[in-house]
Amino acid sequence: MSNTEWSIQTKLLHNSHKTDKETGGVSVPVHLSSTFHQSDFDAFGKYDYARSGNPTREVLENAIADLEGGVRGFAFSSGMSAISTAFLLLSKGDHVLVTEDVYGGTYRMVTEVLSRFGIEYTFVDMSDLHHVASEIRPNTKVIYLETPSNPLLKITDIEGIVKLAKANECLTFLDNTFLTPALQQPLGLGVDVVLHSATKFLAGHSDVVAGLAVVKDEELGNQLYKLQNSFGAILGAQDSWLVLRGLKTLHVRLKQSTESALKLAAFLSKHPAVEEVYYPGLSYHPGCSVQRYQASGPGAVLSFRLADEDAVRKVVQNVQLPVFAVSLGAVETILSYPAKMSHAAMPREERYRRGITDGLLRVSVGLEKAEDLIEDFRTALDLLPKVKPLQYARL
Repeated sequence: MSNTEWSIQTKLLHNSHKTDKETGGVSVPVHLSSTFHQSDFDAFGKYDYARSGNPTREVLENAIADLEGGVRGFAFSSGMSAISTAFLLLSKGDHVLVTEDVYGGTYRMVTEVLSRFGIEYTFVDMSDLHHVASEIRPNTKVIYLETPSNPLLKITDIEGIVKLAKANECLTFLDNTFLTPALQQPLGLGVDVVLHSATKFLAGHSDVVAGLAVVKDEELGNQLYKLQNSFGAILGAQDSWLVLRGLKTLHVRLKQSTESALKLAAFLSKHPAVEEVYYPGLSYHPGCSVQRYQASGPGAVLSFRLADEDAVRKVVQNVQLPVFAVSLGAVETILSYPAKMSHAAMPREERYRRGITDGLLRVSVGLEKAEDLIEDFRTALDLLPKVKPLQYARL
């Protein structure tokens, strides 16, 4: 069996960079040099200045390209710098279609930055392919997907969007942060650019901020490299090493967290204080069948809706295990309040139009025992008024 046939679980550990070629070390060296000596006046070496290329960063870029099935990877200083640099492929007068239920930072970038440069945009519900098709314009150059979406976990039919894009000569960008290549590989479904906040599941330990991008076309890769080098929002060597270290345990972390998320979602869906649970692993989720087709799991992030902000406040004050914080994808469970955290940049009326109410909480399930998490949430939720009949039995 060749390494191209290995499962992603194995490829996370066994790849062309699993040992240092010079020393045999099983950990990639951290090259902190900002510049590199050139021994030949007329022919410079592979590396000259660290913004343009760094050996440690290159290992990470090659690793994510291999895991996503792409031809070239790029490491950035944050997820938003990866997204922003990819958007620089657009020009004045271009139009971009964006998933309606999108991360707040991406919303801010599109509405407050791209718009200043004459780039038009439309937000659409990408779970409705007919709606997407109706919004494509002659100047539409990019369709931007997030699936599952943040924070309502809507599912987009990736292949369906890709067909629409190709028919209209558009590029497709997809934020794969929630699922990672361990669960979903969009390039294999026809997507042009895959983006990650590597801060989240890929690094996995709440100790680094990083972004990644992968392309499947060499020419597109050349264009993105020029933008990366020009814009300069590259990932440092030490942070590149931290992401590489996190990648080694990605499969086992995501597997455990996904199993626990499914148990927690099932519990929350039956609790009388919870109005709605958003998680594609639940059979009644409208995107469940599409998710099963295009991904190998529902992931470890879910959201649930309570009556109002007061109910949210009471739950946050009474849970003990989750960290109440921005971000997701870590070894510890993280409880977030989209209205004031991930989607604070989105006006209230826009949030509500999308269903991101003041009663919505998002949970990124970590590595705690599922039963402990359930009991912790049960204790907090039992303090709230019931909004539906009691449907669960105590564990």
